[in-house]
Formats: sequence, structure tokens, C-alpha cells
Amino acid sequence: MTQAPSTSDGTAAVGAPPAADDKPGSGRPAPSVLAAVGTAPSWLRYALLAVGLGVALWLPNGLYPAVAVDILCWALFAVAIDLLLGFTGLLSFGHAAFWGTSAYATGMVAIEFGVPFPVAVLGGAVAAAVLAVPIGYLAVKRTGIYFAMVTLAFAQMMFAVANEWRGLTGGENGLQGIPRELAGLDLSDEYYFYYAALPIVLLAFLAAWRIVNSPFGRVLVGIRDNPARARALGYPVHRYKLTAFVLSAFLAGLGGGLFAIGHQFVSLDVLHWTTSGEGVIMVVLGGIGTLWGGVLGAALLVRLEDWLSFSGFDTIGLVTGTIFVLAVLLFRRGLWGTAADLARRYAARRRG
Repeated sequence: MTQAPSTSDGTAAVGAPPAADDKPGSGRPAPSVLAAVGTAPSWLRYALLAVGLGVALWLPNGLYPAVAVDILCWALFAVAIDLLLGFTGLLSFGHAAFWGTSAYATGMVAIEFGVPFPVAVLGGAVAAAVLAVPIGYLAVKRTGIYFAMVTLAFAQMMFAVANEWRGLTGGENGLQGIPRELAGLDLSDEYYFYYAALPIVLLAFLAAWRIVNSPFGRVLVGIRDNPARARALGYPVHRYKLTAFVLSAFLAGLGGGLFAIGHQFVSLDVLHWTTSGEGVIMVVLGGIGTLWGGVLGAALLVRLEDWLSFSGFDTIGLVTGTIFVLAVLLFRRGLWGTAADLARRYAARRRG
């Protein structure tokens, strides 16, 4: 991978965000958040990592295990969307195509071949990545709302295909009885399945973190902030965008595959446009361009929806929509981004 050119003072020429983005309430993926994380003391970063791992290990003990599994899957989906939206500047309303395609592919592989579920999930993620190549090749040549509409159109096409191809997908009945096989272990209980799925999710999170903190990730940020400048410096912008699109689809596919195995059932809902919209809401709620904000947004939204459903509340969309509006108005950087920005300002005042 080509290393980003540097200026005379050693900073990256591509990926250096404009100073205007540091203004509070700009609503853009905040470089100040990334800077706060990057310059935080090592002990603080390790402490946050330990807290995160502790919460992940505790989660099925504090929540209903099935809800904990859903949080893992949706958190991975949100991270995949943020990789594209927050670090590449591409808003996709069609990521349900990859989440759903992987869910169906994972279910088919598990049912037909009886392989261990990690193999089935990996097969589904590969299917999602393969599908992303032609879609991404056409979509990344567009920007803004046009990119969003192209991805949405392809997702709706996949929804129609799954609905009509009943012999393969089951149509409105979906795929049922998806097995959870893993070396003869009994994973029928969601509690044990959660811990079997957790390593896959953690590895996917590690891969996402490595992507955004690599020279490749810095170039993506540069393309997001100033694509004309990146193109003038010799970077193949469309190729970088396509690569990010495929990587994002692969991560979304991992989440979709685990979702299918976790529920042991796949329905047309996994391909519906509302699935993509829910993932975007999670990212905005947690914080665009923060990576881990999507995890926080997914956990809050899944837990809220479960609580409202258990309480017998029918109009869940009304509550989640209200929260989304309030998050946009009051926390322009999202919950995680706002907290990180406040921590950065506090540290700056302490330094003097």
C-alpha cells in the first residue's frame, strides 16, 4: 500500500483535516475526536480497552443473552457503516444488501453442509464482499445523495430477488432451522452461543481499528476531506473508495451471518431498507467517524427497542426517531464523539 506523502514537518499531506472541522457543532466526523484518542495517555487507552472487554464478557449476565447477541451483531454492522461513512465520507442506505445477503448465504451453507458456524459466517461474509464489488464499482463513481440512492436501489433489488426466488430463500417464509454447529458443542442456549460468537466480533473490531489506523485509513480520511487534493497527489480515489466499500461490506456480512446463526432464522427483513436506516441511526447516535461510537449506539438502540417491546409499546419507531432527532440537535458529534471532545478540551485547559 502506498504511504501518504508527508510535508516538511513530518505530518501527512493527505488526511490532514481542515482546521475548520475543529469547530464545535460542525456535525462532520471530528478530527479532534481522533486526535484526542491518538494523544491520550497509554494508560487511559488500555484502561478503556479493559473496560470494554469487561463489559463484553459481562453482557449476557446482565441482559437477556439473546439481546446480548443482537447487540454484538448490530454493533458490528454499525462499525462497518461507520468505516464507510465516517472515514470515507460515503453514506450508504443499502448496506442491508450485504447484511442480508450474508445472512441468507450463511443460513444456506449451515443447512446444506452442516459446517461449524464460524465457517458458515465466513462464507456469508465472502458472499457479501463479492456482491459489493460490482455494486461498489458503479456506486463509488457517484457522491453525496446520488451515492446513497444508488446503494439503496441495489438493496431493494436484492430484496425483490430474495422475495421472488422462493425455491432458494423461502420467500416470505424465510430460512428456518439454521443449525449452530461447533465441534460437537451444545450451543442451543444463547448464553453459550454469545461467548462462541464473541471472538469473531472482537477480531472484526480489531480489523476495523487496524484499517482506520493504517496508512490506507489515513488516505481514506484525506479522500473524505478533500478528494480533489488526493487525486492531484496521485491517489486513485475510486479504487480506494471501492476497497473501503468492499471491506465495509465484508464486516457487515460478518454481522449479518452471526445474526442469522443467532436467531436460527432469516426473513426478508434483513434486506429491507429500514435495516440500513437503523444502522445509520446507530452510527449517528454514537458518533460519526469515531468507530466505537457505533458500538455504543447499537447497544443503546437494541436495548431500548427490547425494553419498549417487552413493555408492550407498539410505536417503537416514534421513540427511536425522537431520540435520533434529539441526538442530531444536541449532540452533533454523537455521544462518544461529544464525550471525547469534552475530554480533549478539559485536558487542554489543564495543560494551560
